[in-house]
Order: sequence, then structure tokens, then C-alpha cells
Amino acid sequence: MAWDEWEQLKADAAHRQSTRMQLNSIPVEPGGGGPSSYGDLKASNTDLIAVGNAARELHKKFDEASDKARLASMSVVDSMKTSDGFELGAAIDHVAVHWVDQVQSLLDASAHIANHLHVTQSIHAKDEVYIEGVISSISTLDKGFDERTTGK
Repeated sequence: MAWDEWEQLKADAAHRQSTRMQLNSIPVEPGGGGPSSYGDLKASNTDLIAVGNAARELHKKFDEASDKARLASMSVVDSMKTSDGFELGAAIDHVAVHWVDQVQSLLDASAHIANHLHVTQSIHAKDEVYIEGVISSISTLDKGFDERTTGK
């Protein structure tokens, strides 16, 4: 890209931008003002369990497939090292070692997802109980103030 072309792209972008801040959002529904039909973010236990199960299944299948790939790589490395004149065996061995590291990272991540979802369910259940208690105590206080001001 030439410098002039870059400068023109910057000028075009600056021309399209306004001086006010713009936030990404969901477009307001026609007639607007009321609550969105999209609703609140909700995740049921069924949804969380399904995601957790998928993460565990990914972990299991990837572990099995990567083990086969590791064994095949080791076989090729052994074959290449024993053949005279081939230095490719050391390069394949280097790649295979790093492959094992990357596999372990993915396996750890998929296990972390499943574990995190389980903990999330527990934490949010406790949060719901706490919020419910706080809201009901506010309601009780409001009734007390109402009784005091109305004399009932």
C-alpha cells in the first residue's frame, strides 16, 4: 500500500467518524422506549450442563486423537534418525515436542471450561439467594416506613 493511499484511507475514515462517542448496541425497536424484546441474558442449568458436557467430550476425543498423532510422529522420528543422511528426523522431533505442549494447553483449557461452568452454577445460585434476601429485606423496610408515615 502506498503512503498516499494510506493517507487517503485515514482521511476517509476521519470524515465518516463524528466527534461524539458511539457505543455499540442493539438497535432500538420501532416505537421504542420500552423494554427490548431480546430480554435479559439467561443461561439455564441445562444450557450450562450441555456446554460442560461438550467441553468434556472435546477433551476426551482430542486427547485420543492427539495421542495417535504423537505416536505416529515418534515412529517417523525413529525411522528418520536411524536412516543415514536424513536430518529431517530432528526437525520432526522438534515439532512433535511442541505439538505435545500445544495439545496439553488445549486439554487444560477444555477441562477448565467444564470446571468453570460447574463453579459458575454454584456461585450464581448463591448470588440468587443473597439478592432475594436483600430485596425482601428492602421490601420489609419499605412497609415499615409506609406504616410509620400513614399511621397504620
